[in-house]
Amino acid sequence: MSFPFVIWLIIFKYIPVAGWVMAFQDYKPQFSIFEQEWVGLKHFKDLFNEPMFYRALENTLGMGILGLVFGTLSAIAFALLLNEVRFLTLKKWTQTISYLPHFVSWVIVANIVITMLSQEGIVNNLLMDIGILDRPINFMAQPDMFWGIVTAADVWKETGWNAIIYLAAMAGVDPQLYEAAKVDGASRWRQMWHITLPSIRPVIIVLLILNIGNLINIGFEKQMLLGNNIVAEKALVIDLYALDYGIGMFRYSFGTAIGIFKSVISVILILICNGFAKRIGEGRVF
Repeated sequence: MSFPFVIWLIIFKYIPVAGWVMAFQDYKPQFSIFEQEWVGLKHFKDLFNEPMFYRALENTLGMGILGLVFGTLSAIAFALLLNEVRFLTLKKWTQTISYLPHFVSWVIVANIVITMLSQEGIVNNLLMDIGILDRPINFMAQPDMFWGIVTAADVWKETGWNAIIYLAAMAGVDPQLYEAAKVDGASRWRQMWHITLPSIRPVIIVLLILNIGNLINIGFEKQMLLGNNIVAEKALVIDLYALDYGIGMFRYSFGTAIGIFKSVISVILILICNGFAKRIGEGRVF
């Protein structure tokens, strides 16, 4: 039964990897792949000599780590609280509604965020009403806040969706463990802390390893849509850098070199985290 999937994997995932050869050539579209000039590691050297690349790398890792930490914690906390809801209809409705932001386009999400954070937006009005601010702030023009804004928008959009796997893992916890805890007088918070969380720990570790592997693959959509000229330095991430300074400037080989760099870093991160999980005896990917 897995044969069609293997064929699909080979055609769409492994055969395109042959295109990596472009990173070692000075690729020009008018010539075939066999007629290109070989330049060795020239594009990788250019990449590592570009100051802009290190700025993009810093922003990527910064937003990636923030997204990983707050995204994981919010999904686990939401799943834990939802798992404790005993009214089944309310639980299903809450769960369904929490999925919806995942299907909303980033274009719409960016418009909502920008509107809410504008000087006349609901956030400024609320903060002034409760006395935290004396006058409105243009949040979207504050470079130091950009990472936090992107992270908050991402958490709002994906928490419900990311909680699905944790809820599925919680559904598999042996009910007798909870019954035994109740007999011992454990409160529901104690049951969550001493039964639910330890029971889903292997799932948490596996998802954490996979997400760490994607730490550098955070995309560019939300940064491009939420960014502007004032926060451009903080909004520049690796994928946006590859788009603007690689493909956008017809430097296809340079863009391919950036893609290879990302893939290598992702594989290294997964191997390190998987090895660490294996060493401490927790769930691992392979």
